[in-house]
Amino acid sequence: MDDPSPILDAAFWISAAAIAGLLVLSAFFSGSETALTAASRGKLRSQADRGNRGAARALQITEDNERLIGSVLLGNNLVNILAASLATALFTRLFGESGVALATLVMTLLVLVFAEVLPKTYAITNSERAAALVSPVIRWVIVVFAPVVAAVRALVRGILALFGVEVDPANQLSAVREEIAGAIALGHSEGAVEKEDRDRILGALDLGDRTVDEIMRHRSDIEMIDAGLTPEEVLERCLGSSHTRLPVYKNDPENIVGVIHAKDLLRSMFAHGRDATGDDPFQDFDIQAVSRTPYFVPETTSLDDQMREFLRLHTHFALVVDEYGALQGLITLEDILEEIVGEITDEFDLGDDPELLRSDDGHFLIDGAMTIRDLNRAADWSLPDEEANTVAGLVIHEAQMIPTKGQVFSFHGFRFEVAEREANRITRLKIRPL
Repeated sequence: MDDPSPILDAAFWISAAAIAGLLVLSAFFSGSETALTAASRGKLRSQADRGNRGAARALQITEDNERLIGSVLLGNNLVNILAASLATALFTRLFGESGVALATLVMTLLVLVFAEVLPKTYAITNSERAAALVSPVIRWVIVVFAPVVAAVRALVRGILALFGVEVDPANQLSAVREEIAGAIALGHSEGAVEKEDRDRILGALDLGDRTVDEIMRHRSDIEMIDAGLTPEEVLERCLGSSHTRLPVYKNDPENIVGVIHAKDLLRSMFAHGRDATGDDPFQDFDIQAVSRTPYFVPETTSLDDQMREFLRLHTHFALVVDEYGALQGLITLEDILEEIVGEITDEFDLGDDPELLRSDDGHFLIDGAMTIRDLNRAADWSLPDEEANTVAGLVIHEAQMIPTKGQVFSFHGFRFEVAEREANRITRLKIRPL
């Protein structure tokens, strides 16, 4: 009778070595998937610009995440299934029918620890570095599996289309701004980003979504000069104003005929006084001749577009009109910059901007003309500004009426009390969080 063949023969060791090698490949695919999907494309771009070829390859690979994930998952599933099959055959040979259950238990443990958790933990901790390291191999994996992945992609898209789901890889490009804004907000909540830095960055990102009518100075607050005034009165008005540029109107404040610049006015009046020969040196002085052509912009222009126009035209001052051409207000380049860097003041500002004061009973005393955005920035609140620009406008919108002094409202998690009212304007409010 022949002796049975030994169990621990060459076939056993070859199978064991093959299983170990397949586990290594599984770990490589799992770690690569995590590294390439978790890596920041911004950081990869920065490293690629500095000459890192691995980062450049990783950046190129991640341009099509659907193809990347399909190829990596295909490779990972192939090696995992093959490793499980070999382990089942090996354990069945060693332990008989009970080897199937034992192989399932052992392989689950090995795959979980060494092929999933361990490589993914390293990859997510060093995502950009790991992505650069694995990119040369993954690039060839994508090329080899391209036909199969293309077929699987078509099948998956067909199935998703049956449920009304459309897959468009280009959608991720439109979400870049939202991703940046979310990362900044999250960094601020975790203490990694200062409030001032958050406000500046988010303010710059929001310029494209906001229009000039949201931040313009309303026409009721515009200082103007009547073209019919005497030169002495014009000079007095300009010297008494804290602004360098003032609109000039003729007969009707709606009829803006020019914009006078203080430097142009002083230069022209100096020339008239120097060259005059009669008793009145400003007898023939014409303010319209000194004024510059007014620049009108629609109230629906975005702040980003308006800032670009200011820079292109080398001007800082524009008058805002509605769709009917009626004057609504004015906007300056400084107004737009203040949406990014905060309030800008100089030695000529009168200090009459709305302030955020706190009373003894815990209420904030708010000027009704203060914009909701400025209030949110100053108090770190999140009141909505979609329906109104000012705090008073928000109260009127929510109340659906013009409140009287002393009326109290509660909405958006805050208590609003009308402290002062002049005619139909809410001039002072008391606000506190509920």
